[in-house]
Order: sequence, then C-alpha cells, then structure tokens
Amino acid sequence: MAKTKSGMKLVLKAREFGSTRASVSFPRSIYGSLEEIARRKKVSLAWVVRDAAEKYVAEDANDGKTERRSSGTARKSERLRSS
Repeated sequence: MAKTKSGMKLVLKAREFGSTRASVSFPRSIYGSLEEIARRKKVSLAWVVRDAAEKYVAEDANDGKTERRSSGTARKSERLRSS
C-alpha cells in the first residue's frame, strides 16, 4: 500500500467503488487513438478506457430506455419487461 497521501487516497477510492485493476494490451493504432482522445479531453488514458468500457457494457446490457446513473448522467436501460 502506498505511503503517500495521494497514493492512499487512490487505494481508498478503489476500495470504495469496488474497483479491480486490469492489464490490457492494445494494437498500436488503437493505443495512439486513445492517447489522442485523452490529450484532447485533458484526462488520463485510463479514464478514456473506463468511460468507453462503461458505455459499451451499458449499451450491451440494455436496449433503449434511458435511466439515471448515480453520477447524474444518463444511460440506456432495459425496456419494461412487461412489454
């Protein structure tokens, strides 16, 4: 565990959200595109990958209706099962 204040905050934040660390390999062209997106948005490459993964999972799991996440942003959700 990190001894620095910022390191401790990261560890605590990961625990709070139940995060799991993953190692992913990308083709060079995709990695370059991700770096460019991160630079343009002024965020980390990890943030771009997490955001894309979250959107992909939400899109795959749901089929059209919109619901609110706890962060206040909208995403697709399942249609009413009674339909």
